[in-house]
Amino acid sequence: MFATAIRMMAKKPKPKMKPIELKTPPEQTQTITRVIFDILKEHGPLTISDTWDRVKEVGLRGLTGKRHMKIILRWMRERQKLRLICNHVGPHKQFLYTTWFTKPSLNKQSRGPVNEGSHFPKPKLP
Repeated sequence: MFATAIRMMAKKPKPKMKPIELKTPPEQTQTITRVIFDILKEHGPLTISDTWDRVKEVGLRGLTGKRHMKIILRWMRERQKLRLICNHVGPHKQFLYTTWFTKPSLNKQSRGPVNEGSHFPKPKLP
């Protein structure tokens, strides 16, 4: 117990993260966030790579790259325009961005049908 107390006292607290400040003009930020929000609202929960593919299909000019989109997604999460959900299937985790208004239909993202109760097929009886 004494060692645990010393270990806890030796740890530094996690630094507070400052709010994200976007360097793009407000009009451009508004159009980018509207397009990303509409994509996520229309196509349901998406991963970052799926969102990036959809943004490239739309041909949004304001984004400089995938990293810029990730910063804007984090900014939108901070402003509570989006939420991040975790789809935990077995040993795999998948983080999906969605709007606050869509119901998380995570079953469509899963790997396929799972046998009920067991991973082994049941033997057929004669």
